[in-house]
Amino acid sequence: MTTTHETNLVDVIVADHRAVEAAFQELEAGIGGEAHRRDLVDHVITELVRHSVAEEQHMYPAARRVLPGGDELADHEIAEHAEAERVMKELERLSPGEAEFERLLTELIRDIRHHVEDEERDLLPRLAAACSPEELRDLGDKVVKAKRIAPTRPHPAAPDTPPANLLLDAGTGMIDRLRDALSGRKH
Repeated sequence: MTTTHETNLVDVIVADHRAVEAAFQELEAGIGGEAHRRDLVDHVITELVRHSVAEEQHMYPAARRVLPGGDELADHEIAEHAEAERVMKELERLSPGEAEFERLLTELIRDIRHHVEDEERDLLPRLAAACSPEELRDLGDKVVKAKRIAPTRPHPAAPDTPPANLLLDAGTGMIDRLRDALSGRKH
């Protein structure tokens, strides 16, 4: 059984942030060879895509509903996701060791750290103050469930706002997981 702490929206989002940061630190430390680096970057991309999809499906619509200026805040966050997704799509086609791969990875890490800082400093505290504990648990549950069926690869041209993203993300996620299984891509 899942505890309240595990499914509180803020805790779920922050736990995802910390997991990605740990992978970033390993990438920056240069641990392992090129194959390990490729696997780690693929893992980061998978986690970032799943996290972003879940935020776009549930957290940002909640921000639009409950926060003054929520539309502008959500639009800003979604624009940052779109840029990160573009970079991740480019990273997928490159190999570790290529100068462009390393440049794009450095850009992605910098941009995601900025995004995380913004969310943790501004958006998450505001949502925590505006939502009841029950709403935060419900949103956390929805984010966890959305991540299970979300796409695992970047799709920069896909819709990132409801209702279109809610309709298409599950199908895209199923196709991505099939591609991952066939290619041996690890999560």
